[in-house]
Amino acid sequence: MPKSMCMTTWRSLVVAVTALLAAALLTPVAHAVPREPQGPPESRPVYSYAHAVRESVWVDTGLDGDGDGRTDRVAADIVRPAEPARQGRKVPVIMDASPYYSCCGRGNESQKKTYDAHGDLVGMPLFYDNYFVPRGYAVVGVDLAGTNRSDGCVDVGGRSDVQSAKAVVDWLNGRARAYTSRTGGARVRADWTDGRTGMIGKSWDGTIANGVAATGVRGLKTVVPISAISSWYDYYFAQGAALYDSGPDWLSDYVESDAARAHCAAEQKKLVDGAPRTGDWTGLWAARDYVRHADQVRASVFLVHGMQDLNVRTKHFGQWWDALAKNHVRRKIWLSQTGHVDPFDYRRGAWVDTLHRWFDHELLGYRNGVDREPMADVERHPDQWVTSRLWPPAGAAATVVHPAPGGQPGVGTLGLRTARGAETFTDDPTLSETDWAADADRPTPAKAGFVTRPLVHDLRLSGSSRVTVTATPTTTSAHLSAVLVDLGPDVIRDYAGAGEGISTLTDRTCWGASTAGDSACYLETKADTTAVRQTVVSRGWADLGHYASLREGVALTPGRAYTMTLDLAATDHVVPRGHRLALIVAGTDKDLIDPASTTPTLTLDLARTSASLPLVGGAAAFVRATAGAATAAPAAGRTAGVRAPHAVHRLPGR
Repeated sequence: MPKSMCMTTWRSLVVAVTALLAAALLTPVAHAVPREPQGPPESRPVYSYAHAVRESVWVDTGLDGDGDGRTDRVAADIVRPAEPARQGRKVPVIMDASPYYSCCGRGNESQKKTYDAHGDLVGMPLFYDNYFVPRGYAVVGVDLAGTNRSDGCVDVGGRSDVQSAKAVVDWLNGRARAYTSRTGGARVRADWTDGRTGMIGKSWDGTIANGVAATGVRGLKTVVPISAISSWYDYYFAQGAALYDSGPDWLSDYVESDAARAHCAAEQKKLVDGAPRTGDWTGLWAARDYVRHADQVRASVFLVHGMQDLNVRTKHFGQWWDALAKNHVRRKIWLSQTGHVDPFDYRRGAWVDTLHRWFDHELLGYRNGVDREPMADVERHPDQWVTSRLWPPAGAAATVVHPAPGGQPGVGTLGLRTARGAETFTDDPTLSETDWAADADRPTPAKAGFVTRPLVHDLRLSGSSRVTVTATPTTTSAHLSAVLVDLGPDVIRDYAGAGEGISTLTDRTCWGASTAGDSACYLETKADTTAVRQTVVSRGWADLGHYASLREGVALTPGRAYTMTLDLAATDHVVPRGHRLALIVAGTDKDLIDPASTTPTLTLDLARTSASLPLVGGAAAFVRATAGAATAAPAAGRTAGVRAPHAVHRLPGR
């Protein structure tokens, strides 16, 4: 072989080998997965969880909530794979900012953060670190200001709460300072991350994710709020009617660390003074209303909620979802039949798989198709799910239906035509929506009910409803409730039971890698079901004294008619063929709102009372479902149904 040809061949080999070595060194092992014919790319567990870096930093929030003369630092505990940093590669972050890491615990097994004798992190609650760290993510658990190992005071959804997490996002993106200790001066930089952050959490944790997203902070790419609050006023009040017998000061005191409780009296007083039990809208509530800042949201949103959540009630997801849609935020939604329950505990395998693909897409940029899947997953029956390409479906339309007198007092009809007449009921604070629904076919003094004929076709409600009433009270105060009821037999999740629709079993399944101090194995669950003869599918409440404005309630004039529109909770429910749809209007909904200061009798003007329902197919679907002959529907009754919702929470996440 000629010498020139040998040299050319040798140089070609050197170039080829060099290119291959460079490609190998530059390719992120966990992130660049070969495109296999059988499926899209995904991050895989190629990093060591046992040898992951576990560290704690204290991020400066720039606020001095506890008034000690220095800015507050919040603790952020980090679990991240060690290999990428050694190889010069950066990883994205999954963050859960919570007030519960020491006081109350997270998840179905109430896990808390654990530390060794030196204060180093040993155990992080939930499966996120076990599952995602081996796949090339860092997981960060942030103690909200005033909780666990953080400075400051808890302000229940206000500036301090939100800034606790936002400051960490800023630090991850090089815009804030962090230190190696709570009081020391040694700075630490997040040079191991690319800054791309996704926030996740249930209840208060998910609420903070909503709040941080509403700031528009750069670097926050997605949020996954589970059973989360969107406006703190709506957690404590329903259009002026109190939902609980205490305000945010009680909640703040419950979760604060001992150190914070000792010097946060001034913040506690602000919570008391700014949240009067009158139900009036104040500046405190305006500062905790994330819905009004939905136009600032840059992150995508994967929203999860139980349609029978009587803790963080479903108005929260409905108004947040609608605001996000108005502002063209990319979003996805799961709606279950449960109460206040994490999807890990009612649809575990599908949840982990979907969340994995969501984070891969949003934080790693994988084109795995999750963004092209149906927007909504809805649990139609226990463990039976359907999907919708859009939510609410494109064919859903607000349809106005009207009550009309029936053959018996208090038992009327529901149709498309306006009718004259009146119905009268007397508030009975000892009765709940469960009692009203069971008596839907019987005249009772505490409610006015209006029922369709048995349906000849299924009728689907998808979205939020509104009920406008014109009522004349006999006293100076009155509370109103409006509920939509599916009258007919079914088997549903027992959302009023202790598990709010789930039962916890004794066997465990594992979701990720474990260490001696942090297990990836969790108790399995199953659906807790009950047979019913009627199901309340949507609810709304209001104080009639706030008919003109939420800013200030007024004393009512007995004998005067007042008109008010009640916002009903969002839902997605199919009333099956043969069932009936009922609208019930009453007073105090026992254990779901507090009673008014008086016990009024109210007279409804039916000609000025109506309901706007989000019906798939609109008015035509209602006509089709209620026209023609149908077999007689089974009567409602007291012998079957969920228990009255007596175990109402006032602590998000518990």
